[in-house]
Amino acid sequence: MDVMGDMATLFETGRFVQPTGQEETRDEATEAAEEARQRIAAEAGDVEAMSVLGAMLLRRGDLDGAEPHLRAATAAGDRAAANNLGVLLHQRGYPEEAAGWWRIAAVAGSAAAAHALGRHYRERGDEPAAEYWLRQSAEQGHPLGAYALADLLEHRGDDEAEKWMRAAAERGHREGAYRLARAMDRRAAAAADPGEDADADNGVAAGTADEAEQWYRQAAARGHRRAALYLGAILERRGELKEAGRWYLTSAKDGEARAACALGFLLRDAGDEESAAVWWLKAAQEGDGNAANALGALHAERGQTQTAERWYRAAMDAGDVNGAYNLGLLCAEQGRVAQAEQWYRRAAYAGHREAANALAILLLQGGDETGAEPWFSKAAEAGSVDAAFNLGILYAGRGEETAALRWYERAAAAGHTEAALQVGIARLRDGDEQEAERHLRCAAGGGSAEAAYRLATVLDARQPAGAGPELGEPVHRRTECEEWYERAASQGHRRAQVRVGMLAAARGDVVEAARWYREAAEAGSRNGAFNLGLLLAREGSEPEAVVWWQRAADDGHGRAALRLALVYARRGELLEGQRWADRAVTLGPGEVAERAARLRDALREELSA
Repeated sequence: MDVMGDMATLFETGRFVQPTGQEETRDEATEAAEEARQRIAAEAGDVEAMSVLGAMLLRRGDLDGAEPHLRAATAAGDRAAANNLGVLLHQRGYPEEAAGWWRIAAVAGSAAAAHALGRHYRERGDEPAAEYWLRQSAEQGHPLGAYALADLLEHRGDDEAEKWMRAAAERGHREGAYRLARAMDRRAAAAADPGEDADADNGVAAGTADEAEQWYRQAAARGHRRAALYLGAILERRGELKEAGRWYLTSAKDGEARAACALGFLLRDAGDEESAAVWWLKAAQEGDGNAANALGALHAERGQTQTAERWYRAAMDAGDVNGAYNLGLLCAEQGRVAQAEQWYRRAAYAGHREAANALAILLLQGGDETGAEPWFSKAAEAGSVDAAFNLGILYAGRGEETAALRWYERAAAAGHTEAALQVGIARLRDGDEQEAERHLRCAAGGGSAEAAYRLATVLDARQPAGAGPELGEPVHRRTECEEWYERAASQGHRRAQVRVGMLAAARGDVVEAARWYREAAEAGSRNGAFNLGLLLAREGSEPEAVVWWQRAADDGHGRAALRLALVYARRGELLEGQRWADRAVTLGPGEVAERAARLRDALREELSA
């Protein structure tokens, strides 16, 4: 039998009805006085007083005291008493006799009795009779009757269910409001899926989502803890964190573990880690695996690995597969490879795609490429973007470029920056500059310095030969390709730094050029070191230029070696000049090797003269 709500009471079941005009709560003194007054009237033969007194005693749990008064009032034709007598008998364990009195009250027009009778028949599996009496109750405006009828129709898949669920919600039934909100939520999610008429669907989705929020709010205001949880989630997604926190707190205090967990994350994000841990602990102790994982991560960050492992195991025991995955991560960080593999496998077999990817990486690192591939495939097919990218790397390493590109494209379509870069490089290699540019822009926008540099080279190659500025135009305007070069350079890309330095030197900005050349050179760029040497030599700082040329030549830069040979020859240090000329011949390229060979031969002749 369905639960009416998460905090159902005798009154909320609708099987107990107080006669009209009687308050539901009174302080003890007032209630005692009222009971005495009703008892006197009942003893004097007042039927309504008998009914009221019976109801009061029933509410207090005094079934023996209530029964004679309710029977007397029922015999006199009081339908509320007949209904409450049914409640009393139901509590005593006489459901069939209870149903008989509910029938009498329902036939006399009691909506509450019709509801109770409908519930009775549903409990016994007699759905036609249940529907008949619940409909009688609902049509009289009884909210619990409307809710129970909606629940019955929904179970049957009848479209009329929503009408009665709405009727119950509109009459203040909090579980009805909650379930109506959930239905609206599902409808909004379905409408938000892309379709032929995307704009129309989005409008429907927005309107339905707004209606869902209003019903969640109504149910939450009436104390429905799950409605408060969902309302908090809606507000959090919208960025209204303060109000979201209030609803999470309300729900968590009522015992909703998921709300306690969500509140913990909200507090963590606000910088209050200690309070977050308190709520996570509360949620985890109530069996919330997500909270247990959060506690595990918190202790892992603090270096408390044993405590972290305990919470990850608790998450796993709560049915959260992330617990096994996190245990794998913890073991891998500690170098416990065998245990890491065990936990990754457990999570991967349970369908955890990132665990499958991690397991594949672990196997690959151990040299088991054959074992790794199916796990990469399983993870990628389940939607792991990283696994799709890793499959691309795997196939590229085997020389299977077509298969590699297919997986790179799949990962790139899901927003993987490095995958987009690889697709861009492949398209450039194939001569498809338009597609290459599109992917390079995606990768560069995602923060890839290499993509920014390659995009800049594509745009640079399109620029017409330089022409002087027209009259009235500024001397230099930064082009898009320069902006991409600079973005890559600022991210530490050495070739981009050299290129930005060259562009600065071309426009006469020596200081800027030297800054970029120096950054590239200090990061290990031999071209940067060579160009910095040229710049310093032109500015009259040949001794410092020699230092940078020597660094470039030691790294295999032929032109730098030739420059050093010329410097030492000019200084009269012929043996040193010959040594660097020999080095330049070895390093090349061809033009440099030819010049260096002529210089070397000339130095030899002079040394032998």
